Amino acid sequence: MSFRTWVSVITLILLGLVVYFGRQEIAQAWGLLDHVNIWILALLVPVQLISYYANGGMIFSYLRSKGNLKTTTHWQMTRMALELNFVNHILPSGGAVGFSYLGWVLGRHGVSASRATMAQIVRFVATFVTFILMLTVAITILIFDHSINRMILGLCAAMVVGVIVATAAIIYMVSNHRRLISFSGWVTRLINGFVAKLTRGKKIETLKLQSVEKLFTEIHQDYLEILDEKKIIILPLVWAIFENMLNVVLIWIAFWSLGCFVSPATLIVAFGVSSIAGVVSSVPGGAGAYETVMIAFLASSGVPVNTATAGTLLARVILLAGTILFGYFFYQLTINKYGKATKSTNL
Repeated sequence: MSFRTWVSVITLILLGLVVYFGRQEIAQAWGLLDHVNIWILALLVPVQLISYYANGGMIFSYLRSKGNLKTTTHWQMTRMALELNFVNHILPSGGAVGFSYLGWVLGRHGVSASRATMAQIVRFVATFVTFILMLTVAITILIFDHSINRMILGLCAAMVVGVIVATAAIIYMVSNHRRLISFSGWVTRLINGFVAKLTRGKKIETLKLQSVEKLFTEIHQDYLEILDEKKIIILPLVWAIFENMLNVVLIWIAFWSLGCFVSPATLIVAFGVSSIAGVVSSVPGGAGAYETVMIAFLASSGVPVNTATAGTLLARVILLAGTILFGYFFYQLTINKYGKATKSTNL
């Protein structure tokens, strides 16, 4: 079979797994539709599209500031962001596959691998930093309202520390060229060794050390340019704030459609905790882990269990459906357009 056929078949299998693992949530959400205001619930569609636009804005505002993608339209930006979210949802990889996929797509638009990688690092850092700021404000509000218990406060503190450590580790790595070169050697040996074992010695050199060192050297150069011209990251930070707010608004709309008002501060904390649970889950799309943590947190915050369950399932299933239906369509168009790849093409 051709490259495009293999990718299509694998994608359909993974989609089937997402639906399979989320079948109970889908069935429950379907049963809740008789109890919601459909017109309010329908707001999820345009808000979700705007959130994808904001997601892409972080990446493309950086790339445009570096002289790339000058002719890329706003629609193309939204579409690529939707495809990225689709890939991240069908594979339990913590975003690693989506990272690689978007780099592959951007390469077809003349963006170098190092520049695409740096753009996505900027997106991750901007998202984490702005969300931590929002989370800090939300926790402060909940503490004064006496709406948060010690266990949840401890989880939030651990999450804040974890994000800060991860962000600091990234900056620590890319800020020093010597460390990056050492890291490139370690990555090359690790991947080559893994593939060699997987192929029983048939493929010994998957990555070439020289190419990996060149990639990380260019990433380091981009980092130095950011330090020299710090205003480059202003727009990505603004887009990150906007996207994080929209992610919370999407959940809020689901509860609103049920006639229930949940404090935005509570939803910010619930979204953060459940998102981390979904990322580390081994199930495609984080099905099950995300919903369980979200419902448990909302219930512990005073939201009735049946309401917490209904609102969470509605938001989760409808947003996943939108991501999968639209994302798969555009993803498949991209595979069909660029799928005649060489053997060196990696997703």
